[in-house]
Amino acid sequence: MVKLNKILITGAAGFIGSHFARILSEKYPALKIVILDKLTYAGNLSNIEDCLQRPGIEFIKGDICDLQTVRKAMRDCNAVVNFAAETHVDRSIEECSPFIKTNYFGTYVLLEIAREMNIKSFIQISTDEVYGPIPEGAFNENDPLNPSNPYAATKAGADLLCLSYFKSYGLPVCITRSTNNYGPYQYPEKVVPLFIINALQNKPLPIYGDGKYYRDWLYVGDNGEAILLVLEKGVPGEIYNVGAQNYIENNQLAKLILDHLKKSWDLVVRVNDRPAHDKRYALDCSKIERLGWSPKTPFQDAFGKTIMWYLENENWWKE
Repeated sequence: MVKLNKILITGAAGFIGSHFARILSEKYPALKIVILDKLTYAGNLSNIEDCLQRPGIEFIKGDICDLQTVRKAMRDCNAVVNFAAETHVDRSIEECSPFIKTNYFGTYVLLEIAREMNIKSFIQISTDEVYGPIPEGAFNENDPLNPSNPYAATKAGADLLCLSYFKSYGLPVCITRSTNNYGPYQYPEKVVPLFIINALQNKPLPIYGDGKYYRDWLYVGDNGEAILLVLEKGVPGEIYNVGAQNYIENNQLAKLILDHLKKSWDLVVRVNDRPAHDKRYALDCSKIERLGWSPKTPFQDAFGKTIMWYLENENWWKE
């Protein structure tokens, strides 16, 4: 394990990154942490307000595509965890260029400065979407990449770039690829907060096509613990799939939320399917389980608490 003294976390004002920053700072209270975030529409300083009040945590507003900003943020760090990304599939289909710039070119900038500064651990946060759909069974880390949309393609490209820096330059890179995350602080364009917030306001819950799209739902806190374990014990050059085996189709997801809030199924509306919509994702997570990780949070408990969080934090999502 690399002895951590100062770490750069990019994109930590977003959803998964904010949870990871909190987990890391609680486990290593003496660790110096630099948070670099552009604060796009999906970034919110209130997501990490409690972290920023702790000693040794510095926030820099900036873009991972800017060489000088990254060099300043990474100075004296010995580890980097890269959450910074454009992530919404629908937006990538409408306009791909921000995804190419942030997800691919931004990762290149981080890798270049990490190589320059002799970083001892570089963790790239990726997604199960890089594999594309799988009708049955589950993907392992050695399966070929087959992305179906521009978002997934830019993440797949960034993964390959990271692995090339390991092979060509010896940069100690690890990659985590997780399934769909849910939990507090998720931007309301994503399906779980969108359905919860719309149901609370008696607005329609839009479901693409027949709604029979299966996803594995992973609580964001469990994913944060997995990423921390990879930072602590991951083998350079390796990829780690992270999932919870909670396979739920979109119709069921909507019903869970509506039932919990005692709302009618009549709120559900069918909308035209999006292009190249992957039917099913599934991951073989045995590699990270051998490292010592397994999801700790029961789905029903965490999902109920997530719904309650949005119910009790109206000011956050209205903002």
